[in-house]
Amino acid sequence: MRILETGPDPSDIYRPEQQITGDAEKKSGFRNFESGDLIERVYNTYKLMHTNQTLEFVKQKHAEWSNCSHAHMTVMESLDCLDQLVDHSDPDVDFPNSFHAYQTAEGIRKAHPDKGWFQLVGLIHDIGKIMALWGQPQWSVVGDTYPVGCKFQNSIVFRDTSFIDNTDDKDPRYNTQNGVYKPNCGLENVLMSWGHDEYMYRVMTFNKCSIPEEGLYMIRYHSFYPWHTHKEYMHLCNEKDLKMLQWVQEFNQFDLYTKSTDLPDVEKIKPYYQSLIDKYCPGKLYW
Repeated sequence: MRILETGPDPSDIYRPEQQITGDAEKKSGFRNFESGDLIERVYNTYKLMHTNQTLEFVKQKHAEWSNCSHAHMTVMESLDCLDQLVDHSDPDVDFPNSFHAYQTAEGIRKAHPDKGWFQLVGLIHDIGKIMALWGQPQWSVVGDTYPVGCKFQNSIVFRDTSFIDNTDDKDPRYNTQNGVYKPNCGLENVLMSWGHDEYMYRVMTFNKCSIPEEGLYMIRYHSFYPWHTHKEYMHLCNEKDLKMLQWVQEFNQFDLYTKSTDLPDVEKIKPYYQSLIDKYCPGKLYW
């Protein structure tokens, strides 16, 4: 996999915070984990996640899903499946995830008209949530991600109350700063809580899709808010992770701030995105 030449920090060039409609007050309303109509559903999803996602659980999920033997279908077919899914961890929206995919992609398309691969990442970044339609509970599919096998940091959502029953949190092998990892070992050597990010990354690499590594980092770590937003777990990062961080942060602007009840005309824009799929992820993939 090749790494694109990034040049200056893309966040300094494109300024997505200026291009995406909405002032600071509007943006502050996103990711409200303290109140709102959906907060009980959101908290219950995270409580189950933070209770059950242990190092051993994550290893089991890697063994179960990394061989991509669950389905054989096109990217567009998999995306259409998300018409049936509402993300129970999301405090911002209560509509099918497929609309969020197109909202994210269209936001990126407006700001980055010359980067088809980036637009495609916006479209497909959440397709891994399809696991929830194949019998997986949402707490093992959706939500923010974080490393397992080391100390759960304070910036994790609901950290103070939701890890009480997690056995790893009390295990001296796993509850230190580095846990089972060596300092600066690189995120590729760190096991994250299992979810749609890692699964979709595995699908892309298993099928040898030609998305550049910047895009693969976006897919793999876009839910890793303790890292890309709160700057925690830096002690596990290597130089490549730090170089890629700016791209994950750039993606996050669109993933978060394009959410709106103003839903796109999917049928009108679908042919354009099909052309990107045909270029980077053609044909039927193994899932």
